[in-house]
Amino acid sequence: MEIAELYELYLQQPSIQTDTRKLQEGGLFFALSGANFDGNVFAKQAIEKGAAYAVIDNATYAEDDRYIVVNNVLTTLQQLANHHRRTFDIPFIAITGSNGKTTTKELLAAVLGSQFVTYATEGNLNNHIGVPLTLLKIKRDAQMAIIEMGANHQREIASYCEITEPTHGLITNCGKAHIEGFGGIEGVRKGKGELYDYLRAHDGIIFRNTDLDYLHEMAHDIRQQITYGSAGATYIGKPLTGDVFLKVATLSSHAETTIDTHLVGAYNFPNVMAAVAAGLHFGIGIDEIKAAIAAYNPDNSRSQWLQKGSNRIILDAYNANPSSMRAAILNFAAADLPNKMLWIGGMKEMGNDEEQEHQELVALIAQYEWQEVILAGKEFKGLQNGYNWFETSADAAAYVKANPPANSAILIKGSRGSKMETLLEALPG
Repeated sequence: MEIAELYELYLQQPSIQTDTRKLQEGGLFFALSGANFDGNVFAKQAIEKGAAYAVIDNATYAEDDRYIVVNNVLTTLQQLANHHRRTFDIPFIAITGSNGKTTTKELLAAVLGSQFVTYATEGNLNNHIGVPLTLLKIKRDAQMAIIEMGANHQREIASYCEITEPTHGLITNCGKAHIEGFGGIEGVRKGKGELYDYLRAHDGIIFRNTDLDYLHEMAHDIRQQITYGSAGATYIGKPLTGDVFLKVATLSSHAETTIDTHLVGAYNFPNVMAAVAAGLHFGIGIDEIKAAIAAYNPDNSRSQWLQKGSNRIILDAYNANPSSMRAAILNFAAADLPNKMLWIGGMKEMGNDEEQEHQELVALIAQYEWQEVILAGKEFKGLQNGYNWFETSADAAAYVKANPPANSAILIKGSRGSKMETLLEALPG
């Protein structure tokens, strides 16, 4: 079946699902396969649960004309998403980066959504499956689309750009994330820079942080650049610290104000300024931008400020790499809080740099006074430096349950695979 024909079926049944457990009556089921499972096996179950059609790539599972056989289900899903995207003539803003891309995406969605019908990536569905699924959820009333793109190897962002065809782009930063797949910091910049490469080739517009010199170098020959930062930019601001929550003073002409946020740490300053720059660029007033940012509350274990019993907690346990770890710890060390504790999980995908990066992290921790430090994960084995070390977060949680803190401020941070939220669950209250 040609993509145009499949698209007509999609228009009649605009619900796409890859999981039979979440299937809606009359939707289209795409039988995606993985390394350890064959999605074609679930096609019959999807039809029985009410799917109008099942897209499969193994003809032996086709029982009637409700089974659509293609060469590759994933490729077909991506082609269908691109076909759908081409029916829109609106801004498509692609966001990538090592740190802060989900927060930046959420802030942009809050700001742009205050004036425009805006569709954005849900959660962090930012991979080879999540990007096309996000595109296919965009409805005809859309005036803005924001697509988050994650990557851990070369040519990944380039492939997402071919599907999404962004008109605008934003790279938050290029830090030490997914080093194993990218092959070092230069590999990270090359991989993330594929977004700039696409926009350069298609005369697109970028939003660029002037506080990061390497982004200036990466953005050479891109004609249309909207800049933001603390100096030398179209839109200028500065972080105001002292409280746990970040405040941002915007200093650009006709946009002078102070923005309150529910974001923890000055490291969120560029994320806020990106949203300010996008909002002003698209004609939204600074008062509306200020209100939208002030109303945004982070969730999903991303810099959440929580109270549990007598303890106050910063939960930032969705992602971690050397860059974000350093920023979070320095911010926490500078905060005016009592009885500060660090509960830190191991960083994943560090490759050959794993031991060195964790040694440097422990050395950074040792520069400050803490009421208690917990290190969880095999990555810290032999690097305890006198701190409490546990091989797993479950072991660390058992310790917390047996030795609960009181009246303390706690930073909980680690890679998703470290499952540091387990320690939060062990706290009383």
